[in-house]
Amino acid sequence: MGIDKIGPINNYNGINKINKTSQAQKTNSLDSVNISQEAKSMADSSKIKEIIQNTPDVRMDKINEVREKMKDPDYLDKIIADGLADKIMESFKI
Repeated sequence: MGIDKIGPINNYNGINKINKTSQAQKTNSLDSVNISQEAKSMADSSKIKEIIQNTPDVRMDKINEVREKMKDPDYLDKIIADGLADKIMESFKI
């Protein structure tokens, strides 16, 4: 029994030679990032918005200060009461 023409046992001759690639060229440039003015503006707006959201609407230190002043009977005299009334009227645009 004979086996004819199956192919060569050593198939080395059929492999194409792989060409060596050249080494990557070195560049002397540094990486950099450019941020647009619009992006900077948006970041500032976001930061301001966060500060506003974290700020209380009522300043309790000022309220407590006025409460202490009002406890003093000399504080509420006619001139101060009239001035306060005028300010309240202005705020209501009357």
